[in-house]
Amino acid sequence: MNKINRRDFIRLAVGTTLAGGTLGFPGLLLAASPKVVVVGGGVGGCTAAKYLRKLDPRIEVTLIETKNAYTSCFMSNEVLSGDRTLASITFDYEGLKRHGVKIVIDRVSAIDPVNRQVATEGGERFGYDACVVSPGVDFKWEAIEGYDVEVAEEIPHAWFAGPQTSLLRRQIESMPEGGTVAIVAPPDPFKCPPGPYERASQIAMYCKHHKPRAKILILDPKEAFSKQGLFRQGWTQLYGFGTDNSMIEWIGGAGGGKVESLDPSTRTLQAEVEAFKADVINIIPPQKAGKVAFTSDLVDGDWCPVNKMTFESSRHPNVYVLGDASNAAKMPKSAYAANTQAKVAAAAIIARFNGQDPGDPTFTNTCYSILGEEHGISVAAVYALDKGTNTIEPVKESGGLSPMDASPAQRKREVTYAHSWFQNLISDMMG
Repeated sequence: MNKINRRDFIRLAVGTTLAGGTLGFPGLLLAASPKVVVVGGGVGGCTAAKYLRKLDPRIEVTLIETKNAYTSCFMSNEVLSGDRTLASITFDYEGLKRHGVKIVIDRVSAIDPVNRQVATEGGERFGYDACVVSPGVDFKWEAIEGYDVEVAEEIPHAWFAGPQTSLLRRQIESMPEGGTVAIVAPPDPFKCPPGPYERASQIAMYCKHHKPRAKILILDPKEAFSKQGLFRQGWTQLYGFGTDNSMIEWIGGAGGGKVESLDPSTRTLQAEVEAFKADVINIIPPQKAGKVAFTSDLVDGDWCPVNKMTFESSRHPNVYVLGDASNAAKMPKSAYAANTQAKVAAAAIIARFNGQDPGDPTFTNTCYSILGEEHGISVAAVYALDKGTNTIEPVKESGGLSPMDASPAQRKREVTYAHSWFQNLISDMMG
């Protein structure tokens, strides 16, 4: 399975982009060592840095990241069920160093597209011929009255894997039997569309064994969510969804699921129709592009517009914006999407360095969700660029969802596939 996935990643993400002999590097237009600065050490940034070096070792690649290690958000929900530790999803940057990537631990303060320089809070400036920006997301803290950065230290979002994940786990463990966990889901678009619903499932996995009278309430401003039919089916089979004794309850927008305010002192959420009090509250705020995208004038509204053939910024030349921060509709904001976008951007940068056409890109996305110990579901799709509208559209009859009539054995295999997919993706971006 590892070999198939790695081959498909490369073939689908960069195969068509490299058509025309770019791997031979004829007539390099720049100096012998063009410089690329990568901002952000997540999936998009790491993948771009690695593949730039793999495809042309003459490129000097510098990756700037604030943390010494990468902690994966995908699969971090398993920390809440107790199936994983944070250490098991935390990885250093030694693999990238072995590929010749220079790692700088610092925070980028701004990108200067005129002088082609990246400035850091540590006072350094890095010149570039191309700059790759993969800053992830930031929160719209003003969206829910009473919830801000300080309150989040007690009522966690846990949307960036790390200390907040551990805090939420401890709160769930210490919750009294028969207690309630309230998850506030964000409006579209946001990072990892199935994430809040897998989170509810993982918490239910833990509670089913340790706090069987617990309730997990999902308050949602939306009327539909990713893999909704498969989630509801799994919740019905595993947690009694739809019955009076259901461990999981979902309240959508029409039912008053949009949360307007929080009273942290009483742990009470005021939604459009009624108030909800819970022992543990997990608020996932509405989202926008990461801070550096705003300080560097890369946004239009909440997200970064890009030429979807190359992921070059529509606002500034020679700057490429990947992953969650980019406006890459109709691709979801997912780890796998960032991985495939990074390969397309890397190939496009190399093509530009060689004075060549970047070619037509192909994109892929796969996402697994684990609902129970032996119950996994997935979605997969292949995407192509519609040049006329600059939109990335799913290819008809490609990919699809896990079948609704899957057998228990198939659902169990999807859990195994999910764990293999995770290892493959980490290896592909950092190994």
